[in-house]
Amino acid sequence: MSRVAVVGDCPAYRYGLARVIDSAPDLEFAVGARSVAQAEGELESGDLLLLDLQEPPGALSATVSRLAARGVRVLVVYAAPPADIAEPIRAGARGCLSRQAGELELLAAIRLVVAGCRYISAVLAVDPRPCLDPPCRVTKREREIMELVAVGETDHGIAVRLGISENTVHSHLDRLRDKIGSRRRADLTRFALSHDIVKG
Repeated sequence: MSRVAVVGDCPAYRYGLARVIDSAPDLEFAVGARSVAQAEGELESGDLLLLDLQEPPGALSATVSRLAARGVRVLVVYAAPPADIAEPIRAGARGCLSRQAGELELLAAIRLVVAGCRYISAVLAVDPRPCLDPPCRVTKREREIMELVAVGETDHGIAVRLGISENTVHSHLDRLRDKIGSRRRADLTRFALSHDIVKG
C-alpha cells in the first residue's frame, strides 16, 4: 500500500481526492490538511503528497524543496497552467497535475510517481498553439494497451488481460514509441489523455 497525503486550500477538493484515493486497493489515504504545517507531522519519507496551494511561485518552490529533502514525493496540483511549469520540477517535485484531471488520470499520475516516474498533465504540458503535424494513428490493439498502461497495468498484466504474450505487448509498445517518440509510461499516458484515446 502506498500512502498518499493531500494538502490544499479547498476542503471540498481535498474530500474528493480522499474518496478517490480510498477507493483504490493499492493506495492508502494518509492525511488531508489545509496547510503543509498541519500535515507535516504525519508525513513520512516515501509518502506521496498532492500539493494544491495557491502560493506565489517562489514560496511554492521553497515548500516543494523542503518536502523533497525529507523524501516526500510531491505532485503539485494546478488550477490553471503556470507561467513556468519547470520551476517546481527544479525544486524537486515529481510532477504537475491539473485540478481538472479526472479520476483515471489522477490515479494513473499517483501510480506513476509511486513507481519512480515523473508525471505532467497534458493540459499543463502541451503547447497551446495549433499543431500542424498530421494526427498520430493508433490501432485498436495499441489503444487497448495504452488504456491499460494509463491505469497502471504492468506488461505482464496487459498480456494476461488481452490474452497475448508479453513479447507481443513489447512489440506494440515499440511501435507506439516509433509513433509518439517515447515508450515511457508517463509519456504514453499523457499522449492517450491529450488525444482522447482514454478519458480522464
